[in-house]
Amino acid sequence: MRAVDDVSWKLEKGESLGLAGESGCGKTTTALSIIRLLPKNGRIIDGHIRYSGKDLATIKESELRRIRWKHIAIVFQGAMNALNPVKRISWQIAEAIALHDNMSFDEAQGRVVELLELVGINPSRKDEYPHEFSGGMRQRVMIAMALACRPKIIIADEPVTALDVMIQAQILELLTKLQKELDLSMILISHDLSVIAQTCNNVAIMYGGKIAEYGPAEEVFLDPQHPYTQGLLRSFPDIYGPRDLPPWIPGQPPNLLAPPDGCRFHERCPLAFAECLVREPPLYETRPGHLASCHLRAPST
Repeated sequence: MRAVDDVSWKLEKGESLGLAGESGCGKTTTALSIIRLLPKNGRIIDGHIRYSGKDLATIKESELRRIRWKHIAIVFQGAMNALNPVKRISWQIAEAIALHDNMSFDEAQGRVVELLELVGINPSRKDEYPHEFSGGMRQRVMIAMALACRPKIIIADEPVTALDVMIQAQILELLTKLQKELDLSMILISHDLSVIAQTCNNVAIMYGGKIAEYGPAEEVFLDPQHPYTQGLLRSFPDIYGPRDLPPWIPGQPPNLLAPPDGCRFHERCPLAFAECLVREPPLYETRPGHLASCHLRAPST
Protein backbone atom coordinates (compact mmCIF):
# COMPACT_ATOMS: atom_id res chain seq x y z
CA MET A 1 0.00 0.00 0.00
CA ARG A 2 1.21 3.52 -0.82
CA ALA A 3 0.02 5.82 1.95
CA VAL A 4 1.48 8.79 0.03
CA ASP A 5 1.95 8.75 -3.72
CA ASP A 6 3.60 11.35 -5.98
CA VAL A 7 3.27 14.27 -3.55
CA SER A 8 5.35 17.32 -4.45
CA TRP A 9 5.58 20.88 -3.15
CA LYS A 10 8.09 23.59 -2.28
CA LEU A 11 8.59 25.46 0.99
CA GLU A 12 10.48 28.75 0.83
CA LYS A 13 12.25 30.44 3.73
CA GLY A 14 9.80 32.24 6.01
CA GLU A 15 6.74 30.68 4.34
CA SER A 16 4.05 28.53 5.88
CA LEU A 17 2.38 25.61 4.11
CA GLY A 18 -0.82 23.98 5.28
CA LEU A 19 -1.51 20.29 4.63
CA ALA A 20 -5.26 19.64 4.82
CA GLY A 21 -7.63 16.78 4.18
CA GLU A 22 -9.65 14.00 5.82
CA SER A 23 -8.16 11.65 8.39
CA GLY A 24 -6.06 8.99 6.67
CA CYS A 25 -5.31 11.04 3.54
CA GLY A 26 -1.54 11.02 4.17
CA LYS A 27 -0.87 14.38 5.85
CA THR A 28 1.13 13.11 8.83
CA THR A 29 2.87 10.41 6.77
CA THR A 30 4.03 13.11 4.34
CA ALA A 31 5.44 15.21 7.17
CA LEU A 32 7.13 12.30 8.98
CA SER A 33 8.74 11.23 5.71
CA ILE A 34 10.63 14.51 5.55
CA ILE A 35 12.73 13.58 8.58
CA ARG A 36 12.32 9.80 8.13
CA LEU A 37 10.40 9.19 11.34
CA LEU A 38 7.97 6.77 9.75
CA PRO A 39 6.73 3.76 11.75
CA LYS A 40 8.62 0.50 11.32
CA ASN A 41 6.20 -0.75 8.68
CA GLY A 42 6.67 2.37 6.55
CA ARG A 43 9.48 3.25 4.15
CA ILE A 44 10.31 5.62 1.33
CA ILE A 45 10.57 3.63 -1.89
CA ASP A 46 10.99 6.43 -4.43
CA GLY A 47 11.38 10.18 -4.83
CA HIS A 48 13.50 12.94 -3.32
CA ILE A 49 13.28 15.22 -0.27
CA ARG A 50 15.62 18.10 -0.99
CA TYR A 51 16.83 20.38 1.79
CA SER A 52 19.84 22.70 1.67
CA GLY A 53 21.50 20.73 -1.13
CA LYS A 54 20.93 17.32 0.49
CA ASP A 55 18.46 14.57 -0.34
CA LEU A 56 16.97 13.62 3.02
CA ALA A 57 15.48 10.48 1.50
CA THR A 58 18.88 8.93 0.84
CA ILE A 59 21.47 10.43 3.23
CA LYS A 60 22.88 8.29 6.02
CA GLU A 61 20.96 8.06 9.29
CA SER A 62 23.90 9.58 11.18
CA GLU A 63 23.82 12.66 8.96
CA LEU A 64 20.04 12.90 9.22
CA ARG A 65 20.26 12.92 13.03
CA ARG A 66 22.32 16.11 12.79
CA ILE A 67 19.52 17.71 10.76
CA ARG A 68 16.60 16.60 12.94
CA TRP A 69 15.80 19.16 15.64
CA LYS A 70 18.78 21.33 14.66
CA HIS A 71 17.38 22.24 11.22
CA ILE A 72 13.92 20.63 11.07
CA ALA A 73 11.87 20.15 14.24
CA ILE A 74 8.39 18.79 14.86
CA VAL A 75 5.54 19.61 17.23
CA PHE A 76 3.92 16.19 17.60
CA GLN A 77 0.19 15.64 17.70
CA GLY A 78 -1.11 15.03 21.23
CA ALA A 79 1.24 16.84 23.61
CA MET A 80 0.41 14.68 26.64
CA ASN A 81 1.40 11.52 24.77
CA ALA A 82 4.49 13.13 23.21
CA LEU A 83 5.89 14.36 26.54
CA ASN A 84 7.60 11.90 28.91
CA PRO A 85 5.33 11.74 31.99
CA VAL A 86 8.18 10.88 34.40
CA LYS A 87 10.66 13.57 33.30
CA ARG A 88 10.56 17.22 34.34
CA ILE A 89 9.83 19.78 31.64
CA SER A 90 13.29 21.35 32.00
CA TRP A 91 14.97 17.98 31.37
CA GLN A 92 12.91 17.29 28.26
CA ILE A 93 13.67 20.67 26.67
CA ALA A 94 17.35 20.54 27.68
CA GLU A 95 17.84 17.06 26.20
CA ALA A 96 17.79 18.27 22.59
CA ILE A 97 20.00 21.26 23.43
CA ALA A 98 22.58 19.07 25.18
CA LEU A 99 22.60 16.58 22.31
CA HIS A 100 22.85 19.00 19.39
CA ASP A 101 24.62 22.03 20.87
CA ASN A 102 27.31 20.21 22.85
CA MET A 103 26.18 21.49 26.24
CA SER A 104 25.69 19.81 29.59
CA PHE A 105 22.17 19.70 31.01
CA ASP A 106 23.16 22.35 33.57
CA GLU A 107 24.53 24.65 30.87
CA ALA A 108 21.32 24.24 28.86
CA GLN A 109 19.10 25.53 31.69
CA GLY A 110 19.62 29.17 30.68
CA ARG A 111 18.28 28.36 27.22
CA VAL A 112 15.35 26.48 28.80
CA VAL A 113 14.38 29.63 30.70
CA GLU A 114 14.57 31.70 27.49
CA LEU A 115 12.40 29.21 25.60
CA LEU A 116 9.72 29.04 28.28
CA GLU A 117 9.54 32.82 28.36
CA LEU A 118 9.32 32.84 24.55
CA VAL A 119 6.22 30.62 24.57
CA GLY A 120 4.56 32.39 27.50
CA ILE A 121 5.29 30.00 30.39
CA ASN A 122 6.67 31.27 33.70
CA PRO A 123 10.20 29.80 33.99
CA SER A 124 9.54 29.09 37.67
CA ARG A 125 7.52 26.10 36.47
CA LYS A 126 10.38 24.52 34.53
CA ASP A 127 10.93 21.71 37.04
CA GLU A 128 7.31 20.56 37.06
CA TYR A 129 6.00 17.42 35.35
CA PRO A 130 3.68 17.30 32.30
CA HIS A 131 0.62 16.27 34.36
CA GLU A 132 0.91 19.56 36.28
CA PHE A 133 0.24 21.56 33.10
CA SER A 134 -3.01 22.16 31.24
CA GLY A 135 -3.43 20.95 27.65
CA GLY A 136 -2.63 24.38 26.25
CA MET A 137 0.47 24.71 28.44
CA ARG A 138 1.71 21.28 27.39
CA GLN A 139 1.33 22.33 23.77
CA ARG A 140 3.41 25.44 24.53
CA VAL A 141 6.07 23.16 26.06
CA MET A 142 6.08 21.11 22.84
CA ILE A 143 6.61 24.31 20.84
CA ALA A 144 9.47 25.30 23.17
CA MET A 145 11.06 21.88 22.62
CA ALA A 146 10.75 22.26 18.85
CA LEU A 147 12.49 25.66 19.03
CA ALA A 148 15.23 24.42 21.39
CA CYS A 149 17.98 24.24 18.75
CA ARG A 150 16.86 27.23 16.67
CA PRO A 151 15.63 25.21 13.66
CA LYS A 152 14.87 26.68 10.25
CA ILE A 153 11.70 24.58 9.68
CA ILE A 154 8.93 23.66 12.12
CA ILE A 155 6.45 20.87 11.37
CA ALA A 156 3.30 21.35 13.47
CA ASP A 157 1.12 18.23 13.38
CA GLU A 158 -2.43 19.12 14.44
CA PRO A 159 -1.09 21.52 17.09
CA VAL A 160 -4.54 22.51 18.42
CA THR A 161 -6.27 19.12 18.47
CA ALA A 162 -8.36 18.50 21.61
CA LEU A 163 -7.94 22.09 22.84
CA ASP A 164 -10.90 24.37 23.46
CA VAL A 165 -11.54 27.24 21.05
CA MET A 166 -9.95 29.98 23.16
CA ILE A 167 -6.76 27.97 23.72
CA GLN A 168 -6.66 27.03 20.03
CA ALA A 169 -6.65 30.72 19.14
CA GLN A 170 -3.82 31.40 21.59
CA ILE A 171 -1.65 28.56 20.24
CA LEU A 172 -2.22 29.60 16.61
CA GLU A 173 -1.44 33.21 17.45
CA LEU A 174 1.75 32.07 19.21
CA LEU A 175 2.87 29.96 16.24
CA THR A 176 2.24 32.82 13.80
CA LYS A 177 4.07 35.29 16.05
CA LEU A 178 7.11 33.02 16.50
CA GLN A 179 7.27 32.21 12.80
CA LYS A 180 7.51 35.91 11.92
CA GLU A 181 9.86 36.85 14.76
CA LEU A 182 12.27 33.96 14.14
CA ASP A 183 11.87 33.89 10.32
CA LEU A 184 10.85 30.24 10.43
CA SER A 185 9.39 28.14 7.67
CA MET A 186 6.42 26.10 8.87
CA ILE A 187 4.42 23.09 7.73
CA LEU A 188 1.06 23.04 9.50
CA ILE A 189 -0.97 19.83 9.36
CA SER A 190 -4.69 20.13 10.02
CA HIS A 191 -8.06 18.78 8.93
CA ASP A 192 -9.54 22.19 9.86
CA LEU A 193 -9.41 24.55 6.88
CA SER A 194 -10.15 27.58 9.06
CA VAL A 195 -6.93 26.93 11.02
CA ILE A 196 -4.90 26.85 7.79
CA ALA A 197 -6.63 29.93 6.38
CA GLN A 198 -5.65 31.82 9.52
CA THR A 199 -1.98 30.85 9.56
CA CYS A 200 -0.64 29.72 6.17
CA ASN A 201 0.62 31.35 2.95
CA ASN A 202 0.03 28.25 0.82
CA VAL A 203 -2.13 25.15 1.15
CA ALA A 204 -2.01 21.61 -0.22
CA ILE A 205 -5.33 19.76 -0.11
CA MET A 206 -4.68 16.01 0.08
CA TYR A 207 -7.02 13.18 -0.84
CA GLY A 208 -6.27 9.46 -0.94
CA GLY A 209 -2.52 9.93 -0.52
CA LYS A 210 -2.25 12.50 -3.32
CA ILE A 211 -2.46 16.25 -3.71
CA ALA A 212 -5.84 17.28 -5.07
CA GLU A 213 -5.19 21.02 -5.07
CA TYR A 214 -2.25 23.29 -4.28
CA GLY A 215 -1.82 27.05 -4.28
CA PRO A 216 -1.91 30.31 -2.33
CA ALA A 217 -4.25 29.83 0.63
CA GLU A 218 -6.41 32.85 -0.18
CA GLU A 219 -6.91 31.74 -3.80
CA VAL A 220 -7.69 28.15 -2.87
CA PHE A 221 -10.30 29.17 -0.30
CA LEU A 222 -11.92 31.92 -2.37
CA ASP A 223 -11.85 30.11 -5.72
CA PRO A 224 -11.36 26.33 -5.20
CA GLN A 225 -10.67 24.47 -8.43
CA HIS A 226 -11.09 20.84 -7.33
CA PRO A 227 -14.52 19.34 -6.55
CA TYR A 228 -13.12 17.86 -3.33
CA THR A 229 -11.92 21.26 -2.08
CA GLN A 230 -15.28 22.74 -3.05
CA GLY A 231 -17.05 20.02 -1.05
CA LEU A 232 -14.85 20.62 2.01
CA LEU A 233 -15.57 24.34 1.97
CA ARG A 234 -19.32 23.82 1.49
CA SER A 235 -19.38 21.57 4.56
CA PHE A 236 -18.61 24.53 6.83
CA PRO A 237 -21.81 25.94 8.38
CA ASP A 238 -22.79 29.48 7.40
CA ILE A 239 -23.53 31.45 10.56
CA TYR A 240 -25.55 33.95 8.51
CA GLY A 241 -27.58 31.34 6.58
CA PRO A 242 -30.52 29.14 7.54
CA ARG A 243 -30.10 26.82 10.51
CA ASP A 244 -29.76 23.69 8.45
CA LEU A 245 -27.12 21.00 8.41
CA PRO A 246 -24.43 21.94 5.85
CA PRO A 247 -24.03 19.64 2.84
CA TRP A 248 -21.48 16.87 3.23
CA ILE A 249 -19.45 14.75 0.85
CA PRO A 250 -21.20 11.36 0.52
CA GLY A 251 -19.29 8.08 0.51
CA GLN A 252 -15.94 7.09 2.00
CA PRO A 253 -12.29 7.82 1.16
CA PRO A 254 -10.70 5.19 -1.10
CA ASN A 255 -9.13 2.01 0.21
CA LEU A 256 -5.42 2.58 -0.40
CA LEU A 257 -4.81 -1.17 -0.41
CA ALA A 258 -6.76 -1.22 -3.67
CA PRO A 259 -7.18 2.36 -4.90
CA PRO A 260 -9.69 2.93 -7.71
CA ASP A 261 -8.61 3.42 -11.30
CA GLY A 262 -8.62 6.95 -12.64
CA CYS A 263 -9.20 9.87 -10.29
CA ARG A 264 -9.24 8.71 -6.67
CA PHE A 265 -12.15 11.05 -5.94
CA HIS A 266 -14.41 9.99 -8.83
CA GLU A 267 -16.60 7.65 -6.75
CA ARG A 268 -17.67 10.60 -4.58
CA CYS A 269 -17.50 13.39 -7.15
CA PRO A 270 -20.77 14.92 -8.42
CA LEU A 271 -18.97 16.18 -11.54
CA ALA A 272 -17.25 12.94 -12.58
CA PHE A 273 -17.44 11.87 -16.24
CA ALA A 274 -16.13 8.92 -18.25
CA GLU A 275 -12.46 9.97 -18.37
CA CYS A 276 -12.35 10.33 -14.58
CA LEU A 277 -13.00 6.61 -14.19
CA VAL A 278 -10.08 5.45 -16.31
CA ARG A 279 -7.35 8.09 -16.34
CA GLU A 280 -5.69 9.69 -13.34
CA PRO A 281 -5.59 13.48 -13.76
CA PRO A 282 -2.26 15.31 -13.45
CA LEU A 283 -1.97 18.59 -11.58
CA TYR A 284 -3.16 21.23 -14.04
CA GLU A 285 -2.07 24.84 -13.46
CA THR A 286 -5.27 26.90 -13.45
CA ARG A 287 -3.41 30.13 -12.75
CA PRO A 288 0.23 30.83 -11.78
CA GLY A 289 1.06 28.77 -8.72
CA HIS A 290 -2.46 27.33 -8.36
CA LEU A 291 -2.82 23.68 -9.41
CA ALA A 292 -5.68 21.20 -9.34
CA SER A 293 -5.71 17.46 -10.09
CA CYS A 294 -8.98 17.43 -12.04
CA HIS A 295 -9.78 16.70 -15.69
CA LEU A 296 -12.23 19.62 -15.64
CA ARG A 297 -9.18 21.90 -15.36
CA ALA A 298 -7.38 20.52 -18.41
CA PRO A 299 -6.50 23.34 -20.82
CA SER A 300 -8.81 23.50 -23.82
CA THR A 301 -7.23 22.62 -27.14
